[in-house]
Amino acid sequence: MFGGGSIQLARISGIRIGVEPSWFLVLFLIIYLLTGSYGERFTDGTAFTLAVVSALLFFVSVLLHELGHAVVARRNDIGIVGIDLWMFGGVAKMKRDSDSPGVEFRVAAAGPLVTLLIGAACFGVGAAIAGAGGALDSTLFDSARSDEVLAVLGYLTLINGLLLVFNLIPAFPLDGGRIARAAIWRHTGDRARATRMAARVGRGFSFLLMALGVWFVLQGEVFNGVWFVFIGLFLGQAAGQAEADTVITSRIEGLRVADVMDAEPVVVPATLSLERAWDEFFLRYGHPWFPVTDPDGRFSGLITREAVEEVPEAARPGRAVASAMAVDTDDDGSGLRVRTEEPLEALLGFEGLQRLGAIVAVDHEGHLRGVVTVDQVRRALSGDQPPTPRAKSRA
Repeated sequence: MFGGGSIQLARISGIRIGVEPSWFLVLFLIIYLLTGSYGERFTDGTAFTLAVVSALLFFVSVLLHELGHAVVARRNDIGIVGIDLWMFGGVAKMKRDSDSPGVEFRVAAAGPLVTLLIGAACFGVGAAIAGAGGALDSTLFDSARSDEVLAVLGYLTLINGLLLVFNLIPAFPLDGGRIARAAIWRHTGDRARATRMAARVGRGFSFLLMALGVWFVLQGEVFNGVWFVFIGLFLGQAAGQAEADTVITSRIEGLRVADVMDAEPVVVPATLSLERAWDEFFLRYGHPWFPVTDPDGRFSGLITREAVEEVPEAARPGRAVASAMAVDTDDDGSGLRVRTEEPLEALLGFEGLQRLGAIVAVDHEGHLRGVVTVDQVRRALSGDQPPTPRAKSRA
């Protein structure tokens, strides 16, 4: 999955923004190529500066494109784990797939719409500066004017136009392929079938790109050829993975977190002393952590073995569990909790589940209702029956 080794840059409205190491390689490559292009009209120092600004603004455009997907997904109750920029652009990682053709269409179309608006805005500002003809010449890198602002606007118009056209190709997992999947899904009523059909078109398009890359190489354009081959390989692998994922997720379609969770987990009261928590829970059960609840039964956080061990034994009788527990402040997929009514497939994108081996299930008011383990999710994916709940134990 994307994001496993990404470097976090910022958070925007709670959405984690990260970059993959490959992003830096492409950034430097774009700067190098643009420096040569701008060098035909500007001095070396100016050309390099414009190249850096243009490359960074290009990735800002990609980020805004992905934020368009993220915002619409959130408005349709689909959580966002984060956005990662990488070699071939960006990806908005959603907690779960769309649950209707309409939602799928709106989420998929949001990114291209943002890209269209960015390109139109850049062209409009360029036209206001130099007229429509001057803006068009700058977009095509065919202007004799040494206007730095116009040059950057022209590049952004061109690159966003190319990004828009490429993303609207009806080949999954491109946005155009997702829009096509939404249309097929609406016509057939079968999400899995729609995904398979869109993915097969995606694989066919990937072969076309790789063939075009080989042709470029044979024509002596090695760089363009290798780039097309890489893009084709990526799209083919992504389409194949999407089709394989559909087979897996179809096994748990319709299942909710509440259907597989352990509805009677062992919990530790937040007001309990650390001494009693150690003796009555960690020594008794041997678990590495336990969920903590307040007096009203609401989930408060996790108490771990390491957290208790860090407190001197002499101080444990006088300190409550609440003083040493890890508080859940992040529900973006790396946090500690999930709603009981969430689709089970939402857990497949939860980094917290993989990190802890389990995730806490709560209702809409935050009351702890159960715990879902990695093994329970695996059993559901394999088609086995959910495990029998364990006996509840409270101090």
